[in-house]
Amino acid sequence: MNGVCGSLSIFMSAKYLVTNDEDYLWSALVLPVAGLMFDFMDGKIARWRKETSMLGQELDSLADLISFGVAPALLAFVVGLRTYVDTIVLTAFICCGIARLARFNATVALVPKDATGKSKYFEGLPIPSSLALVSVLFYWTKMGWIEGKQGIPYGTVTLWGKQGGDGDIHMVTFVFGAWAAAMISKTLHVPKP
Repeated sequence: MNGVCGSLSIFMSAKYLVTNDEDYLWSALVLPVAGLMFDFMDGKIARWRKETSMLGQELDSLADLISFGVAPALLAFVVGLRTYVDTIVLTAFICCGIARLARFNATVALVPKDATGKSKYFEGLPIPSSLALVSVLFYWTKMGWIEGKQGIPYGTVTLWGKQGGDGDIHMVTFVFGAWAAAMISKTLHVPKP
């Protein structure tokens, strides 16, 4: 269901781009949060049933990538981060999510465990944390700070060429870049709740 919510968010974003009907944008913004609820539930159910599998672990990561990697990046594009450099950074954000989840699956056994057998910390920022970025996009949408209305806060800077060309980047795109770097960081240890 996490993957379903993420996929629906992607399609709602696309419908918004086609129709400009904000109801689709609101749906696209809420669906990743619903995906998080299902992500929590599947882990709790697996622990309650005392059943885990490699297939379940892989499915969980793939669903997380859709709901917390691809959907938030597309939402950022939809609300207005659409310059050439913006799309490169958003693509890097997705790719860092892929790398983060792959590394987690490959190294989870090596992370120190507590008495119950759960990992003590996450290595790098967990990909569901991208919902913090989605909440910012939600607020911007509520305030009208999106493409076609008041525009994205803080504007753009030109990295090369003339203003309004391929070298422009929205200032807030740097936040997505920093978030991507934090997801793949090997030195950032985020304690598990």
